[in-house]
Amino acid sequence: MRIKIVLNALGILWVFYGLFMMSSCLFSLYYHGPDLAALFFSSLATILLGLLVFLLTRSDTQLRLREAFAIVSGGWLSCALLGAMPFLAAGVYPGLTDAFFETMSGLTTTGASITIDIEALPHGILFWRSMTHWLGGMGIIVLSLAVLPAFGVGGIQMMGAEAPGLEFDRISARLTNTAKILWGIYLLLTGQETGFLWGGGQSLHEALCHAFGTMATGGFSVKNASIGHYGSAYVEWVIIFFMFCAGTNFSLHYFLLRGRPGSYWRSGEFRFYTITILVCWLAMALSLFLHGQDGSLHQLLRATGFQAVSITTTTGFVTADFEMWPYLPQVLLVTLMFFGGSAGSTGGGMKQIRIFLLLKMGYNRIIKLVHPRAVLPLRLSGQVFSGEKQRQVLEFFVVFIGLIAFGTLVLSAIGLDILTSFTGTVSAICNIGPALGTLGPCENYAHLPAAAKWFLAFYMLLGRLEIYTFLIIFMPPFWRK
Repeated sequence: MRIKIVLNALGILWVFYGLFMMSSCLFSLYYHGPDLAALFFSSLATILLGLLVFLLTRSDTQLRLREAFAIVSGGWLSCALLGAMPFLAAGVYPGLTDAFFETMSGLTTTGASITIDIEALPHGILFWRSMTHWLGGMGIIVLSLAVLPAFGVGGIQMMGAEAPGLEFDRISARLTNTAKILWGIYLLLTGQETGFLWGGGQSLHEALCHAFGTMATGGFSVKNASIGHYGSAYVEWVIIFFMFCAGTNFSLHYFLLRGRPGSYWRSGEFRFYTITILVCWLAMALSLFLHGQDGSLHQLLRATGFQAVSITTTTGFVTADFEMWPYLPQVLLVTLMFFGGSAGSTGGGMKQIRIFLLLKMGYNRIIKLVHPRAVLPLRLSGQVFSGEKQRQVLEFFVVFIGLIAFGTLVLSAIGLDILTSFTGTVSAICNIGPALGTLGPCENYAHLPAAAKWFLAFYMLLGRLEIYTFLIIFMPPFWRK
């Protein structure tokens, strides 16, 4: 392991991270917040640390795969630690455990919060809290890739190690162009949603924070009751639309901008993603209607639609206490936690493409039992998935389920009840936020023991980096020459 080249890339990353942190000072200044000094000196310390490390480790050595994994894992961990500084300096949280948990939850776009009174936080801190979502959504490493080559650092290895999904869609021949295009689309959608929410009655601060949480599929809100605080059909439908966009493969948005809107429906994963949401949405609405839930048909459709899209895309915004709903909607929501967003989106979970492929593999296996000699290639959107690809999907599924079982056991051993342990583990590794039990939509994570918070923060990062990217650094062969 060549530590020098890893530190050099991390130094560049910390400089840009500190600059984004500095932007929070603008809202602190505008609202005359008491958090200005904490934000300013924390961001300045991050920038200076990055510059110092970068200048002391300059090298023209070519980046290799091993260093790429170390940069990605080290980048997320170090940014979670550095991002916790404003919370600690402003006295928002009493210790490193809570500050690190909140920052890791933000960067991994999980949205699980230990903040009891969100509305009591200063505006600058709230903006930084939501900014961690936005930076982690498209990926702080993807952002850096747009500028790293200018400093002599680059490589497709880093993009492959960080980007979610089975494969990364390289929509341009040049890696830096791909990163710039993705962030350009991300910025465009964020700006559009901010405009809609601002025009719908939210302040610019609220609109930006909620747009950050939506497009990153994160879920941090500036209100204690989340989006339910507004009680506005307009706000909810706007957020539903943009959550759906955030859970869609961003390469499809690029094709739309290039005049190819038909690319959406030609994508098998997009069709599966859309149909899954619609079916669960209608099933939940019908269940509430049959159980005599209060509200008009439009209100029931709005409430169930919001939660179906929010949980599927792993955003985690809430407008209702779905623990008070009948059991069927709750089971459907837990099921949707596993599905997650599309590959190449900002959503977490197992990814729609893996679920779809597993179902097709199961169907092909049943047909083979009836027709043993049949040749049944696994196709999706015109692409044939080889036996090796199918094996990768199965391996990921087994490891994913195994980690959920292990996490449930660990949290149970710490002292949490089985429902909280299971859904809390699923929520963390799928980067969702709300769960069931004592971690429901109207509760938070503040009451958890410190051991549970550190463990869940570890699982958040595992899920955000698609498990293997982070686990590999704990394997002895990774460190051998």
